[in-house]
Amino acid sequence: MKKYRISELYDLNETIASDIFEGKEYPWEVLKDIKDFILKIGPTLPKDKYEEVKENVWVAKSAKVFDSTYLGAPLIIDEDAEVRHCAFIRGSAIVGKGAVVGNSTELKNVILFNKVQVPHYNYVGDSILGYKAHMGAGSITSNVKSDKTLVIVKNTENDEKIETGLKKFGAMLGDNVEVGCNSVLNPGTVIGKNTNIYPLSRVRGCVAANSIFKDGKNIVPKKN
Repeated sequence: MKKYRISELYDLNETIASDIFEGKEYPWEVLKDIKDFILKIGPTLPKDKYEEVKENVWVAKSAKVFDSTYLGAPLIIDEDAEVRHCAFIRGSAIVGKGAVVGNSTELKNVILFNKVQVPHYNYVGDSILGYKAHMGAGSITSNVKSDKTLVIVKNTENDEKIETGLKKFGAMLGDNVEVGCNSVLNPGTVIGKNTNIYPLSRVRGCVAANSIFKDGKNIVPKKN
């Protein structure tokens, strides 16, 4: 699983939440800590740049947040982010600098790195999206297995498995991942940097960096 460690997936310079990853090996290890981390750093944010718009909800003054947005606590919306009409942020969420949370998109227990785009009818729960990751319209992270058992991360390349101990675990998207429209990322999906997922895909397990996912049996390396 070396290819799916935090250091292989993310540029930690591209998130206000870099400290949450300290001492961790895999990104899903921080999911249980997101709420407490926000409550810890929120009060320390500079008041000339951030405003606590309601209890435990900090919004950068340069961010654009539509009036119809629901902002659940705890929450940080970083500088120059845009949260559009009827977005539903349930709480325990960090929206990175310059990120876009779009129309009718729902977030819950997530870290969106800087410049992430979830702009149209997306559900992102118990997930971490790396720098400039983009989810096409209607694509979602499924975060609970249908049988409600604990999520296991599976690397289909070598049958390696890691038991996470988590009932709720959506997807870990590396930097610059592109997810095509109306795709479903099943619980425990991990996608390496610079990988593209075809529209209408059903993805589970690990997908290597610099790949094109056409379907579960057709994953090809990108040509430089």
